[in-house]
Amino acid sequence: MLKDLFISKTRVKLLETLLQNPEKIFYVRELVRAISEQINAVRAELSRMEKVGMVTSELRANRKYYGFRTDYVYFDELLRLVAKSTGLGGSIIRDKVKLGKVKYACLWGGYVRGKEPGSNDVDLLVVGSIVLPQLSQLVRAAESRIGREINYTVMTEEEFNFRKSRRDPFILGLLSKTRVMLIGDEGELVEE
Repeated sequence: MLKDLFISKTRVKLLETLLQNPEKIFYVRELVRAISEQINAVRAELSRMEKVGMVTSELRANRKYYGFRTDYVYFDELLRLVAKSTGLGGSIIRDKVKLGKVKYACLWGGYVRGKEPGSNDVDLLVVGSIVLPQLSQLVRAAESRIGREINYTVMTEEEFNFRKSRRDPFILGLLSKTRVMLIGDEGELVEE
């Protein structure tokens, strides 16, 4: 099955584009422009991806649209890989040293799946001794790319551990939701 996933740079670019917008469908030329590859290469990869069950297609007004299947067996794993290698997640991992001493950094499921946040939803949690201007710069760049505000919370390790030990509802609520760990050990993050 893994050989079906990463056989070409065109497929990698398609996976990144489709999984950064998992709720959206794209027509072929839109994908060609988004990933800057030849139309025949894009069509061939989409056909292969459809054959193995990664994408679904539908015809609408003389255009064939493609979307990633959320019921694909490796959907969540691929979503996590893309979240860690592109966008805000990729920037945080890449600039980890510039951000200070980061103990934990994680993105929450709604953000990773491209859903609009509720008023109390947190998209990103960063725990440690953080260089706030550097983190703000990364968040602002990601906000301009995705066209919406990113809700993030920064805490020192001491504050996080204290609030977790006191069973703070905010922290317990965060830890009960699906997340993508960018930095740190997930077991340590959630253990009591």
